[in-house]
Amino acid sequence: MADEIMESIKRQVQEEKFARRLGLRLIAVEPGHAIVEMESQEDLMNIFGMTHGGAIFSLIDEAFEVSCNTHGTVAVALSMTVTYHRAPDQKSKLRAESTEIHRSAKTGTYDIKVRDEHNVLIASCTALCYRRKDKLPFLDDGGNEKEKG
Repeated sequence: MADEIMESIKRQVQEEKFARRLGLRLIAVEPGHAIVEMESQEDLMNIFGMTHGGAIFSLIDEAFEVSCNTHGTVAVALSMTVTYHRAPDQKSKLRAESTEIHRSAKTGTYDIKVRDEHNVLIASCTALCYRRKDKLPFLDDGGNEKEKG
């Protein structure tokens, strides 16, 4: 069932309009773990010509969203604490890696790191999710993706 969940999540991310608008690409997904990348884009720059912190946060949030929903039930953010360590170079490819560090029946804690293509740490985040009991809405009871009507 885990493989079906991972494949369904991949398809959902590919169809997610917000992710597409920012150029977020899901690179890897497995239970409790996700890697998402994005290229720096001119329309994501702040007033100083650097990638906007909000764009970096969105990259972090996408990796977190994917990793905490890999167990097949809906999980939503409760808290995210982000530290920006340095601004990325203007033409950087950024990669967020989210790793589950603790999971209970009701919550999950994740460590997310954003690095550039030279493995320089750009930002880090500790995030907490609330784990609901309902199944992911795009899965049927067998863990398969629901048909879109």
